[in-house]
Amino acid sequence: MQTLLDRRELALGLLVPGDPAAREAPVRWAHSSDLPDPTPFLGAGQVLLTTGTQFDGASDGFATEYVARLVEAGVVGLGFGTEVIRAGTPEPLVAACTAHGLPLFEVPYRTPFIAIARLVADLVAEDTYARQAWALSAQRAISLAALRPDGLSAILAELSHRLGTWVGLIDAAGALDREFPPGGLGAARAGSETSSTAPLDAVLGAARDLLRRGRRASRSVDAGERVTLQTLGSGGSLRGVLAVGDSPELDEAGREVVTAVLALAGLALEQHRDLDRARGHLRSGLVRSILAGDLDLAAQVAAEMWGPLPTAPVRVAVVDAAAEHAERLAERLELRADARGGRLFFGRIADGFVVLVEDADAADVAADLAAEFEAAIGLSDPVGYDRIPVAHEQAQRARERAVEAGPGTIVRFDEVSRQGVLAFLARTDARAVALATLDPLVAHDAANGTALVETVRTWLACGGQFDRAAHELGVHRHTVRARIALAERLLGRDLSGFHAKADLWAALLAVD
Repeated sequence: MQTLLDRRELALGLLVPGDPAAREAPVRWAHSSDLPDPTPFLGAGQVLLTTGTQFDGASDGFATEYVARLVEAGVVGLGFGTEVIRAGTPEPLVAACTAHGLPLFEVPYRTPFIAIARLVADLVAEDTYARQAWALSAQRAISLAALRPDGLSAILAELSHRLGTWVGLIDAAGALDREFPPGGLGAARAGSETSSTAPLDAVLGAARDLLRRGRRASRSVDAGERVTLQTLGSGGSLRGVLAVGDSPELDEAGREVVTAVLALAGLALEQHRDLDRARGHLRSGLVRSILAGDLDLAAQVAAEMWGPLPTAPVRVAVVDAAAEHAERLAERLELRADARGGRLFFGRIADGFVVLVEDADAADVAADLAAEFEAAIGLSDPVGYDRIPVAHEQAQRARERAVEAGPGTIVRFDEVSRQGVLAFLARTDARAVALATLDPLVAHDAANGTALVETVRTWLACGGQFDRAAHELGVHRHTVRARIALAERLLGRDLSGFHAKADLWAALLAVD
């Protein structure tokens, strides 16, 4: 509005300076009205012009109520036309504008309201043209930046320069991929390097929430300054999040520039996705070679592409995750592999992801993947590369147990091996046969209130020793002998031999 006051040809006289912020605010339009309440026809950022007929015969408190309504509507200035209806500006109006911080100026008789409205229209048009020219220049510069070798970084750096604010790219796994300027978020407000991490943590937390939802969306987050987040990629296949700090350039023209960057960044990430897919196929082929025992060629190719394979001893992890998590899981593993500098290698094969990881890192990697992707994971024993095929078999068996236990479960092969071979054989495929085998005992217990199944289980667990079983059950040993004899009759088999005992024990394990 100060531009209007400075135009000599208008000869406007400032009566109430008002709030400096209001005086410097851009004027969107000039509207004239003598209505007692013109606010239904006003918008924020407008200047109101009036000749003051509404003040004739008005009560003492009318001016205060009138100005309060204008301020609430977002009016940035009030012009009073003198010598049209009355000479001078009413003192109650001057007092009310002073109290509410609303700039008030007099419009002399020789200056028609239409001259002010025309000037405002011209200034708005000039500003619109200037912003459009700025947006066009910025979009041209960003398009040229996209042609550079690292086009994605170049367009983000150019966007940061044009907006004069921090710009960050968060990858699909929720980690900060790159930022411009480095460390720029909250730097002006942070008292130290440590405190400056808090704004970034807030941004990353909000970005991860958007990525977990898996839908295209935008959000604003308070990180010491207003930061706008916008997802990249299509719904169900998000590629990351663009974060843009607060900037006075983020008007309609600025948002058009950001939209152009979103399109270019999305295109760049899709191109990276195609490259990542090819790299993923190469990883899978190398993992198959390693599992088949062809280590030399796989190690050579892996070293040229990503660095050396993990140092033995390594564990093999087989990761079973839902199909909708597969791409994000691959991205997370890729980031893990990059961050760990050769301590992790992975590939996708038919039964899930196979991960080779150094023994010291295996527990952390497995826990992270199980928690983030609700994956069932089987971990082998630590082995050298000459026993990788055996370790893969171990991890597969452990993964089967993890799948049975439910999503987010980690099973180590040593947990399986401690249960013995018989426990492994008595799996779900044997359950139907086991139920049929034990049915006579179960039916007898149900009909007579006996405890034949519990007695047989305890007796077998005690190695067939009647005294130990009786002590465990809290009954006399003759009671145990009688129950076992009854079980033999019901089952139609002699339980004195090892084979019969082992078969019955396997049946009990299978139904358990």
